[in-house]
Amino acid sequence: MLIFSLNINSNAEDNDSKYYSKDEGVVSVMYHRFNETKYPSTNIQIDIFKQHLQIIKDSNFKFYHPKDFINQFNSPKKNKKILITIDDGFLSFYNVAWPILKKNKIPFILFISTEPIGNKGYMSWEQIKEIERSDFVMIGHHSHTHEYLIDKSNKEFVSDIEKANKIFLENLGYIPKLFSYPFGEYSKFMKDYISNNFILSFGQHSGVIDINKDKFELPRFPINEKYGEIKRFKSIINYYPLEYKELRPIEKKLKKIDNPPAFYVEFFKNQKNLSNINCYSNEGGVWEKSKTTFKDFKLSIDFRNSFYPRRGRINCSLNDNGKWRWFGTQFVIKSN
Repeated sequence: MLIFSLNINSNAEDNDSKYYSKDEGVVSVMYHRFNETKYPSTNIQIDIFKQHLQIIKDSNFKFYHPKDFINQFNSPKKNKKILITIDDGFLSFYNVAWPILKKNKIPFILFISTEPIGNKGYMSWEQIKEIERSDFVMIGHHSHTHEYLIDKSNKEFVSDIEKANKIFLENLGYIPKLFSYPFGEYSKFMKDYISNNFILSFGQHSGVIDINKDKFELPRFPINEKYGEIKRFKSIINYYPLEYKELRPIEKKLKKIDNPPAFYVEFFKNQKNLSNINCYSNEGGVWEKSKTTFKDFKLSIDFRNSFYPRRGRINCSLNDNGKWRWFGTQFVIKSN
């Protein structure tokens, strides 16, 4: 049974926050399916995946063990780390990618939704337990149904998590303490509930993890056939964190009255070259350069239009004397 006792601050605004210019950060990459070309939005070809692993090795970046990621969260990273995550528990992962990771003992987190386990196209509990016995793997919690839980009532959301908890206990003997939001979507209620029951959680918005990131909305770079192209992957793993003190709004589930949101991000005064920052956002269903303004180290965006359902996104990058820093955020927009 895996038990962790960890005191890590929720985010920069909750503690005596400091800027760490030499924090090289943690780049977390997210995979789903392997060699399943029928599903290009969640698939990666295994020859490309092998190239990704080789690029990381050739770059002298360390594959980060999930336990070390947890225990060292509060420490700035003197050397960049790469954290591999696998979502959903598809059988193609077990058949195609797992043998490679196993042979090379490359650490990763496997996020499991409990309801589909054993169904066609998914791993069995025996296969999951085989993987879990390896000392370089951690199993993560990915809900029970993997439905659009943000569309459910708060009661239904909690019930879904509790169903998964029971099944994890029956099959693994413990409840995983790392969580991944299905589709990367979460409301303030969901995030608050997860923060009271887990020690870390991940979304699907892009960015580099640093000591000041909110540990219950950690960024990951989704990798698939479109966004797994080699040139892009080389760029991703060489990004650095763009640290900030505060980001608003806290609520990522936007109602009609709140769309577009009153968005701002406050950076540290120590961050240099902020005049070089560029942000892009997809309000109105079109990705364009955002209209930004700065005041007292706070960047705000004057959105051109409302965000369209289902997701609104903002990505910002900064050329900091040759180091490209990056962060992103995601909103969920209801259709009614």
